[in-house]
Amino acid sequence: MASTTSRPGRVAKLPPRERILDAAEELFQSEGIRRVGVQAIAEKAETTKMAIYRHFETKDALVAEWLRIVAADYQAAFDRAEAEHPGQPREQILALARFIADGLPAISHRGCPFINSIAELPDRDHPARQVIERHKARQTRRLVGMCAEAGLPDPEQAAAEITFVLEGAQVSAQNGSIDRAGERLMRIVEAMVTRPGSPLDAPAPPTA
Repeated sequence: MASTTSRPGRVAKLPPRERILDAAEELFQSEGIRRVGVQAIAEKAETTKMAIYRHFETKDALVAEWLRIVAADYQAAFDRAEAEHPGQPREQILALARFIADGLPAISHRGCPFINSIAELPDRDHPARQVIERHKARQTRRLVGMCAEAGLPDPEQAAAEITFVLEGAQVSAQNGSIDRAGERLMRIVEAMVTRPGSPLDAPAPPTA
């Protein structure tokens, strides 16, 4: 839902449901899920609480829908990586790492929406928490598949290590503990996908 257009001009053009989601995103990211009430969202969206409840049965449902949209952005990054680098799993993995690296400046100001939300939603039965867990499981499956196609010796272990690096970079950007986090992230992932034992390192067969 990011845009270079000024927020008032952009929001005025949105349909009511999208305007509510846009306002919720702004407030959840800047103030946190628990601190933001439905009335504040209504005021930010220039609508009413009644209008919000026409689109979302509860605040929890609104939070869950916002996180579904965020998750869809990440899944779209997987789709783009596969579309832009067909048959090149190593490049697909690097494209995902670049997607995360490019997003670190924004995370340094607001934090990762998944990490922030998990901290506020300890109940694993919460609908928004379930959205996050399903998203992470789906993301892991896709990354394991890429690692397998890349010929990495242990795809599940490789995917776990890459995930630790990607998510660790987001936390480091958020707390400011590591400088040049994006650059360091890319160097680490590049080393991972070209580790010894991967067919990616093998020389191409001679042509006739």
